Amino acid sequence: MMVLVSYDVSLKDADGPRRLRRIAKVCTNYGQRVQFSVFECIVDPAQWACLRAQLIQEMDETQDSLRFYFLGANWRRRVEHIGAKAGIDQEGPLVL
Repeated sequence: MMVLVSYDVSLKDADGPRRLRRIAKVCTNYGQRVQFSVFECIVDPAQWACLRAQLIQEMDETQDSLRFYFLGANWRRRVEHIGAKAGIDQEGPLVL
């Protein structure tokens, strides 16, 4: 399933930049960045549980926020991109 993850990390305290980097790193492990704080992640239910748990562990719930948008398995017809920085096809062939 495709999950769109967005986050807003407060940079008011000294730990803010560290949390921001760590949350971005967790998201990078599961998907691709499509905006500064927005990731598209294609995950199965077990991966989703791990991703969600890791993100919640890294954030400060009193200052930061996470939003998850579940686009499901038929996500291709629900996403339209216009402009620069077109994303890669995460489900396409992988050439090494």
